[in-house]
Amino acid sequence: MVVKNFKQRWSLKGKNALITGGTKGIGLATAKELINFGANVFIVARSADDVTKLVENWKADGIEAYGCTADVSTGEGRRKLFEKLTSVWDKLDILINNVGTNIRKKFHEYSAEEFNHIINTNLLSMYEITKAAYPLLRKSGDGSVVNISSSAGKTHVRTGVIYGMTKAAIDQFTRNIAVEWAKDKIRVNAVAPWYIETPMVKHLFQNKEYLNDVLDRTPLKRLGKPEEVAATIAFLCLPAARFITGQCIDVDGGFTIYGF
Repeated sequence: MVVKNFKQRWSLKGKNALITGGTKGIGLATAKELINFGANVFIVARSADDVTKLVENWKADGIEAYGCTADVSTGEGRRKLFEKLTSVWDKLDILINNVGTNIRKKFHEYSAEEFNHIINTNLLSMYEITKAAYPLLRKSGDGSVVNISSSAGKTHVRTGVIYGMTKAAIDQFTRNIAVEWAKDKIRVNAVAPWYIETPMVKHLFQNKEYLNDVLDRTPLKRLGKPEEVAATIAFLCLPAARFITGQCIDVDGGFTIYGF
């Protein structure tokens, strides 16, 4: 039996997507996944070389792609982003809040500067970017926001208490904004990965004892891959997921239900 409008339900053709931190790891994998579903992409990151190279390569393949070099943890960086974004698009269909950082220490060892750096990068940037994107998302009539959370926002992961605080806040932000923006036909969800094979955590697993501990408490017995997180993010943006909002989906190999 042929399902009516099947292809349309599983397509993002012509949709405009903004991905923060879109040059590496989960952000890059997400940009590629959305492109494969037909979306136009706009990436932002701090490395001018990475942004330029990716955008040029995508354009050479006939993809509508744009980029901006900016540090979105700062007000100046966010202003630069939206000046460039609104110069190329007058509406936004998809926002992926992916930028994040961590400093792994015991709680009493953090300085005020480190605290502010993590809060500004993980939480304030997401808050301000989502707020600034609202008029553009409202024009879509079918907007989707996906915030990148973490298992650290749900359970103890040994170090990085400030990181965990920001991710827990992102989960609650997601739930509240999903309700508030439903009237504007904007869905808001989050995805919470456990350890994923990205440059941000590669150095941690030079410690084989810690790697073994992580794998022992992850029921699927491996680290995740960026494309596995990206696939979940992309699904939440598809028309097929139009009745899903206010959710935080774990992409964690079962870790959150087992934990340390």
